[in-house]
Amino acid sequence: MASPGRRELDIRLLRVLQLLLQERSVSRVAERLGQSQPAVSATLRQLREIIGDPLLVRSGNGLVPTARAIEISSVVDQTLTGFDQIATWRDEIQPQIARRRVRIVASNGLAVLFVPRLVEVLRTEAPGVELEICSLPSDGSLARHLEAGEIDLVIGNWPAPAEDLRIAPLFDTDIVCMTRPSHPLAKQSAISLDDYMAQAHVSPSPASVMLWSPIDGRLAQLHRQRRIAVSVPEYSMIPYVLSRSDLMFTTARPFAEHLASFMPFSIFSAPPELGRMKFYLLWHERAHHSGFERWLRDIIRKVAADIRAIDQPRAADFRGYVRADPGAVPHKPPVMPAITPGRMGGAADKALTGG
Repeated sequence: MASPGRRELDIRLLRVLQLLLQERSVSRVAERLGQSQPAVSATLRQLREIIGDPLLVRSGNGLVPTARAIEISSVVDQTLTGFDQIATWRDEIQPQIARRRVRIVASNGLAVLFVPRLVEVLRTEAPGVELEICSLPSDGSLARHLEAGEIDLVIGNWPAPAEDLRIAPLFDTDIVCMTRPSHPLAKQSAISLDDYMAQAHVSPSPASVMLWSPIDGRLAQLHRQRRIAVSVPEYSMIPYVLSRSDLMFTTARPFAEHLASFMPFSIFSAPPELGRMKFYLLWHERAHHSGFERWLRDIIRKVAADIRAIDQPRAADFRGYVRADPGAVPHKPPVMPAITPGRMGGAADKALTGG
């Protein structure tokens, strides 16, 4: 640590010192730097004062380094090399040999479609990367967790994302309602907002984070609040609750069509006041220029593009669709193989019998 009033070393002084030790001539260093000899001589005086050593002494017609100068010359070279590496460093990405854990918040209906595809890509392109899918922080402070590096990315779909985070759209889709076929409204093609508000609903969003819900957050903007008769902790419970009650579930169309592809549900358009469900990617400024994080965001965008393509079928894609009910909107074959009780039982029988 420099004493009070003494100037500290900086990179400019070190570069002059390096050249002086190489050239052992003030005039030649001045020529290389495009400076005057008095300016270089003044810098040498500063270096002598800071280091506390003459550094270069006259011998005959030239200058020779002192013992102290010879001792520190390698340190000077290494230090300047380090500075150069900082200035020219490039974040080269090699996914195949990357070793790190990635934490992504994806607590919405997209996860069942998104996560399996993301896992498939990561296992192929970056097998050393460990993926952890997280729920929303209980304290609701996404920005703080992203800033601390406790979360890498957030896939969100609530109406008002944080303004202090980086954001990139992934895709948007229709919002639809789902009921079992015997529900009084099951044969409708759409529902009005007033009729919607009169229903009892099932939601995967607990009351503590209701405003994070794309549905309840939008209703709050409309100064409306629906009646959540049942709140469940996981999206996987929704179809089983829905099939045994007259509750209504509101979600993105791709997730609704996935559920209705292996269980008999009716799907109809949600109130137009709810708009469309927008999915987007959030990250903190601290990770914006990281090469790995950029690669990861690109991978997520590609996976989202796959889902977006599924959500925009051609007319020919509707051939062979199964209707849950004669009045219900036709829906697609399974987006991914469904894990039904029958399949699980068959797999268990096979395991027990060795078939």
